[in-house]
Amino acid sequence: MSNESVSRKQLILEIDGKIKLSCDLKRHLSPRTVGTIMRSLPLEGNSHLLGKSIVYFETSVDSGIERARSEFKKGDVAFLPSTGSFCFFVGNVESAKTMTPIGKFKDDNDELKNVKPGNVLRLYEETT
Repeated sequence: MSNESVSRKQLILEIDGKIKLSCDLKRHLSPRTVGTIMRSLPLEGNSHLLGKSIVYFETSVDSGIERARSEFKKGDVAFLPSTGSFCFFVGNVESAKTMTPIGKFKDDNDELKNVKPGNVLRLYEETT
């Protein structure tokens, strides 16, 4: 029996196949979007940086905006529907674009500060 709940899915964000960070997708934040993402895993893309506070990668996931927010805190994970991007926040941000909140990092995500444009980011479900 798994120790996961239906409302929370543990994922791994892998950076260049070397560093693994643990994050949770939380269904209660945005049920439709999180469901779509879970059916699309695993996902992979090249990293991009937006200032010093957002690391993201684009995917082909197609989901509209849900429970839109523009303020995020360090450790938050959000989805930007216009580009299908997963956004990982390494600092507190008030974004010009509204995004769908989808989860949080369980651990300290300071390793994301070392990500360079073009690093390969891979998001997949944690298996025990």
